[in-house]
Amino acid sequence: MDGNGRWAQSRHLPRIEGHRQGAKSVEAVIRAAREIGVEYLTLYAFSVENWQRPALEVKGLMALLMEMLKRYAQELADNHIALKAIGRLDDLPAKVRAQIRLAEQASVSGAKMTLMLALSYGGRVELIEGVRALARRVRAGELEPADIDEASVSGALYTAGAPDPDLLIRTSGEMRLSNFLPWQTIYTEWYVTPTLWPDFGREDFFAAVSEYNRRERRFGGV
Repeated sequence: MDGNGRWAQSRHLPRIEGHRQGAKSVEAVIRAAREIGVEYLTLYAFSVENWQRPALEVKGLMALLMEMLKRYAQELADNHIALKAIGRLDDLPAKVRAQIRLAEQASVSGAKMTLMLALSYGGRVELIEGVRALARRVRAGELEPADIDEASVSGALYTAGAPDPDLLIRTSGEMRLSNFLPWQTIYTEWYVTPTLWPDFGREDFFAAVSEYNRRERRFGGV
């Protein structure tokens, strides 16, 4: 979800206003995804690299995350959407972690869609932590090195139990993965749009899904 800062700067607004407008796009896309029966939606909300941003911006982002979790936790539950946060969650402020737990607990029963929020997430960090988890199992005698396969690696990642993404939407015209789900996206279809995230809404989401539906996926076959 890229382009919040540029959206704000082009309007001579503080960067946090771009993030606030981007939060409205989050709301629109979640509702659109639920409307058409998407079962898993993952939003790259905050990366491990984002901690390097100015302290005031990071503080504003954490406050905005708290606000969104409080405001929409019940709506997610009412719409049968389960929330799951993935990433290095211990990096987050304690009050944010507590609010995440409350939102996750409120939305666990009867879910028809899973919303995964990638927070303090980094694909390489995820892989490193997954490898360490497998190494601990080997050391404990629970797993033979020769038995490590794609399924066991996938099961050691933050996204264990979730299918690999079918479609990756990248806003603001950026043509890079930016450390997002490197293991899971090897056969994911990309959709890149020049639209900045705060301007990305329901119809933009439907356009991306429509483009995806026109593609032929061969997964290395013919």
